[in-house]
Amino acid sequence: MKNNISFAFLFAFSLACFSQPYEFKTIIDLEATDVISQGRTGTCWSFSTSSFLESEIVRLTGKKIDLSEIYNVRNTYPKKAWVYVMRQGKAQFSEGGLAHDVINSVRDYGLVPNNAYSGLNNGEENHNHSQLIDTLSKTLKSYIKNPKGNSTNWQDEINKILDSYLGKNITQFTFEGAKFTPKSFLEFTKINPDDYISITSFTHVPYNSEFILNIPDNFSNGKFLNVPLDKLVSIANHALENGYTIELDCDVSEKSFSSKYGIAIIPEDELKTKEKLNFVTKEKTISPEFRQQEFENYNTTDDHLMHITGLVKDQNENTYYKVKNSWGTNSKRIGNNGYIYMSEAYFKLKTISIMVHKDALNKIQ
Repeated sequence: MKNNISFAFLFAFSLACFSQPYEFKTIIDLEATDVISQGRTGTCWSFSTSSFLESEIVRLTGKKIDLSEIYNVRNTYPKKAWVYVMRQGKAQFSEGGLAHDVINSVRDYGLVPNNAYSGLNNGEENHNHSQLIDTLSKTLKSYIKNPKGNSTNWQDEINKILDSYLGKNITQFTFEGAKFTPKSFLEFTKINPDDYISITSFTHVPYNSEFILNIPDNFSNGKFLNVPLDKLVSIANHALENGYTIELDCDVSEKSFSSKYGIAIIPEDELKTKEKLNFVTKEKTISPEFRQQEFENYNTTDDHLMHITGLVKDQNENTYYKVKNSWGTNSKRIGNNGYIYMSEAYFKLKTISIMVHKDALNKIQ
């Protein structure tokens, strides 16, 4: 009889714990610039990594600078086009990219503030690259189809298209009353592109080794350090605890990822997922094997890049990452001021990779 009473008590207690509306308390909240919208573009990789670098500039210099996301995009498209043409169209040419593409652009072309190069032409107020990507794709495909019969230089054509839609590349500008080039501005921000490392966790590659991650958007063959899954979590937590924000590449296609509710979870019971976005919910235990399976069957893909700026906990002491999105704040579909609270289970299952400053790895076990 006592056992039955104990079981009933534990069951009731469990239901009470997992049927409460979320109540979050802030544990870590690092400096970040305002949430903005990437508009109708597929350039989250530049918006999120630029936000990440903006937080790095605050950490390194104390200055809050609004960087130009589109400057990175403008300088990455020619590289992407080159790969596409040299592989004779047997590669992906799209708006997608990864965090290291921004770092590569910064290394080669420097940084500029947004007020020097907004990427908005002809009185536009919002980014919309649908016509741009269509025009670029048609131009490249036309050349690949008939390279010997093409009378124009395709690289010149690509640059003309980019100039037309985004604006001519910038070589000099004024910031806070001083003149800069993109390279001298990079020095001013104290950002060193060689200080950043991409990290992931998969079982098909030996741990503690670097490898080229074979995902469609990795056109530039960027390398990733492969670590055990628990260490990936430890690195993320250690970075935040020591004042370093994190760039995040992850899958956001799950029904349990909601920009409207500002929450991302992996419910143990997948039924009525939308209802569980409002209440503390028991989540799945994520193993390296399950993570690998979901990656190999394409349930986990590199959908979207965002910026982790802190940690919060719910009333049951469950940990969530505070993730800055780039979908704006002014839509009925956007809640939580444009941020997502991502559970540790979601992070473990759906993270493709993270990027951190190399010093964030100091003293990590």
